[in-house]
Amino acid sequence: MTVPTRILLVDDHAIVREGYRRLLEGDSNIRVVGEASDASQACQSARALNPDVVVMDIALPGTSGIEATRRMLKDQPQLHILMFSMYDDAIYASRALEAGARGYISKASAPEVLVQAIYAVSRGESYVSPDVAANMARSAARPGKSELDGLSPREFEVLRLLVQGETVRSIGEKLGLSEKTIANHQSTIREKLGARNSAQLARFAAQIGLTR
Repeated sequence: MTVPTRILLVDDHAIVREGYRRLLEGDSNIRVVGEASDASQACQSARALNPDVVVMDIALPGTSGIEATRRMLKDQPQLHILMFSMYDDAIYASRALEAGARGYISKASAPEVLVQAIYAVSRGESYVSPDVAANMARSAARPGKSELDGLSPREFEVLRLLVQGETVRSIGEKLGLSEKTIANHQSTIREKLGARNSAQLARFAAQIGLTR
């Protein structure tokens, strides 16, 4: 008898998780063993359940799925994480894969693509959905490097939270860092991106697909 692939679903919408659970459990070789609605719950559930694959959304409340991926793999390097996001932009996919995710697919993908991706990632293979792969190829073909390439993973996460309207204090609380450290990151980000103020930073983020 084939042992089912054990899945941890991470998404902040309960109705979305229920839909994915029903979809995945229609395959007799997949079993959803747990759910989480934010990064903290995801890390705790991963430690408790040790799933074969974590299906992770990026747009979680507070800490993103990318940062959650980094934290989970630091604690459990054997985990296989598949990012499943509404964002099909190359910047998100690149950052997620850099954080250690094995695969990245957009929520616009057909149901069978999600199942294929789960099986591939569970085997330790990489998987990127065709729409995201096309965007990554177009991005790589553009001359020059994106200014975002110069941001560290921590700076990218701070930028993501800043353009969502989070304060320096709230970002520090979410990331477990002091306000001074976040303020220093903010200054460095502005310098690297050539933004003199928050409005310019927000416009830049919107132009490169970091916000919706």
